[in-house]
Amino acid sequence: MNLLKIHYLVNRKLLFIALLLMGSQVFACDICGCFMGITPYYNRNSISLLYRYRSFSGYEGQNHALFPSGGNFFIPARSQNSPITNHAGNPDDYELYRSLELRGKYFINSKLEVNAILPYVSNSERYNGYTSSISGLGDINIYAGYHVLQKLEDNFKQQLIAGAGVKLATGKNDFKNNEGIRYSSLMQAGTGSTDAFVYLNYLVGLGKFGASLNTSYKVNGTNSRDEGIANSTTSFLNIFYVQQIGKDLQIMPSAQFFYEYSGGEKYKAEKTGEHIMNNLMGGAGLDVFYKNVALNAGIQKNIWEAKTDHPMSAGKVYVGLTYNF
Repeated sequence: MNLLKIHYLVNRKLLFIALLLMGSQVFACDICGCFMGITPYYNRNSISLLYRYRSFSGYEGQNHALFPSGGNFFIPARSQNSPITNHAGNPDDYELYRSLELRGKYFINSKLEVNAILPYVSNSERYNGYTSSISGLGDINIYAGYHVLQKLEDNFKQQLIAGAGVKLATGKNDFKNNEGIRYSSLMQAGTGSTDAFVYLNYLVGLGKFGASLNTSYKVNGTNSRDEGIANSTTSFLNIFYVQQIGKDLQIMPSAQFFYEYSGGEKYKAEKTGEHIMNNLMGGAGLDVFYKNVALNAGIQKNIWEAKTDHPMSAGKVYVGLTYNF
């Protein structure tokens, strides 16, 4: 085998790793229940376990801690004994959203993939010194992606995937506290609505450097109480570097930027002005690939957010493990 052929095969393998680890998608605001996390674009079936954590803490002009005092990073024990409280500007107020997700991917053919996500959700809030946490199975996501473009050359690669999916109303939507008062819709494990979304993922690579740009639009339905979330859009940019160590190990650090927008909660088709999402986050990720196993991790902190009277976005953390077969 000549050196040119070896060089081509090495670059091709590096692209496949890039598609596996960095062709990620993040759909809609996390609190809308449609965070898609890391989705590998390597033409192999896979099963994954992803844990994600999202924090909102403090009000405008206050500290916005990613891990606020009294809040748990991991899923806490259920607590349903807090009264309904309002937003009084307490700097210790927070909202935490967590999800442990089992994910599966199956390629029907070389260009068409189908995906499913089964989440276990745990949400917590603290207002004026009172805290509560609820946990339960969340809304199942099912979506498909079509590989429109896949171009592999010695030193230049690109890939384009277009897809669509649906979020089903499978999660419990009527958690109540000990006084029998139902928690707010965003605290519930499920939204109670059936939603649809479309997305595009474009990846380009030049040598060991590359970038992945993902954008999506989500159309949200309403639940039986006429509650809903305004339609939302997101964009996620990943800039990465591929470093191969030995024969089977690749390490890929990245810089990440994430923008999300949603008009917030709706009631009887009218926007309430609550939980409007308009913010930009940035951070770093590290992805490690060894043979058929991938480890993905990342952290993002808030860069900018439009004015709101709710606890402000502090950031998010994710960690995932994928097995490809």
